[in-house]
Amino acid sequence: MITGRCECGKVRFETTDTIGDFSHCHCSMCRRLHGAAFASWGGVSKASFRYRSGEDSVKTYHSSELMDRMFCMHCGSSFLSFFKEEPEIIYLAMGNLDGNPEHPPGYHFFVGSKVDWIDICDGLPQWEEWPEGDIS
Repeated sequence: MITGRCECGKVRFETTDTIGDFSHCHCSMCRRLHGAAFASWGGVSKASFRYRSGEDSVKTYHSSELMDRMFCMHCGSSFLSFFKEEPEIIYLAMGNLDGNPEHPPGYHFFVGSKVDWIDICDGLPQWEEWPEGDIS
């Protein structure tokens, strides 16, 4: 089981799934919403996810026609995103997870938008925009 929470601890969640998709998004929206050079995401099945507490503190931000993002209304932690074209999967912000859950090899996307003060040196695959086809 993977557990996580927002910074203030009001919102807690868990999944019984394993992380099936591990990515680092460099788009300007993820950078602004996370206040960081990129956001790291772990994809799990929506059916495996549940709130342990604080569901009434969760707010949804419709960041685009394709993406909804959930955050804590108290501390502002962005902890989950939902890509409407993949309704069976949700993406957990890896920085909100407890411990160091196992995950597959990752990849970077929207590197065409990355900040120039970060060099990607990990050897993982990179896409200028949204990855196409099989990314495994």
